[in-house]
Amino acid sequence: MSGPLEGIRVLELGQLIAGPFAAKMLAEFGAEVIKIEPPVKGDPLRKWRLMHDGTAVWWQVQSRNKKSITLDLRQPEAQDVVRKLVKDVDVVIENFKPGTMEDWGLGWEDLKAVNPKLVMLRVSGYGQTGPYRDRPGFGVVGEAMGGLRHLSGEPGRTPVRVGVSIGDSLSALHGIIGILLALRARDGAHGQGQVIDVALYESVFNMMESLLPEYAVFNEIRQPAGSSLPGIAPSNAYRCKDDKFVLIAGNGDSIFKRLMTLIGREDLGRDPALESNDGRVRQVGKIDDAISEWTRERGLDEVLLALNEQRIPAGKIYDVADIATDPHYLARDMILESHLPDGTPIKLPGIVPKLSATPGEVRSAAPTLGQHTDEVLSRLGIDERTRGEWRQRGIV
Repeated sequence: MSGPLEGIRVLELGQLIAGPFAAKMLAEFGAEVIKIEPPVKGDPLRKWRLMHDGTAVWWQVQSRNKKSITLDLRQPEAQDVVRKLVKDVDVVIENFKPGTMEDWGLGWEDLKAVNPKLVMLRVSGYGQTGPYRDRPGFGVVGEAMGGLRHLSGEPGRTPVRVGVSIGDSLSALHGIIGILLALRARDGAHGQGQVIDVALYESVFNMMESLLPEYAVFNEIRQPAGSSLPGIAPSNAYRCKDDKFVLIAGNGDSIFKRLMTLIGREDLGRDPALESNDGRVRQVGKIDDAISEWTRERGLDEVLLALNEQRIPAGKIYDVADIATDPHYLARDMILESHLPDGTPIKLPGIVPKLSATPGEVRSAAPTLGQHTDEVLSRLGIDERTRGEWRQRGIV
């Protein structure tokens, strides 16, 4: 089955998370992705977090369906290879510090001259312009500047990090949106390629909902609120009798009434002051106390059964062991069985979003370092003797 991006060629020059995550998703939906890595060590992600046989298992997620070639982009010969590849690709993805590609003679103006229909995604901490453009920026810094870190954690305590590299992943998703829009424009009336300039902090800031207008209108600086959802009530995590937590989102008007009936607090459900969300927000402490009193007398399973029967949105807080064995995850192909190069079984995340007619797929495992170097360079007419000389000089 052909993916919706079959025929699209992508050249990935980035490392670690943001750029490669964007390329990963494009590859899952049919794009051919050629990933350029530094010789010898490759993408640093190969050595991040837990490793098996010298390579991070994360690599198997981030780089599936890709081809790996090695090039030292500081070398003129390698830069010339990139220019040759760009003649025949649709998309270039890079997430180096602004100016790096220009230093290599591979900036937008250089590549556009080679291929005017090229689409180029550039992901950086602060964007390609502005007074902070030259500052080094990782996802965690983008999360802080974008406003997310300030809201994470308990009131009065040190702001905490979201447990994954969410700033990088959000930037990758914004980059994918930009790529698809730019390809649409290129293949339509516009007819030309363009640059997508994605900043980590802006990708996070774009998720901040009403943060800015509340400040502009009310001078309100939203503060961290722990497990609750500020301004929307009730929505919180509540401790159960077995010391497990249940998340309950009873913030719809009719849902709130059903919830109050379930917990034996019809008086709150009938209270005119609590009929709508703004009234409930003003008395959220009283509502949370009532719900907590009910959950503390019951185990998590009993609580969830009762809530589901009354069509009240609720759920347990999953860890990865819950995820790996959950029947709903399994039924929707979100847990894929695979193997590492030595045959060791591994579970990998499934593919999202779900397309009915042209779904994504895993066509190949993550490549070893430089696995496709000879294949790709020979396609460009670079003969075996030249490739051997380049290997001796550390160019590939």
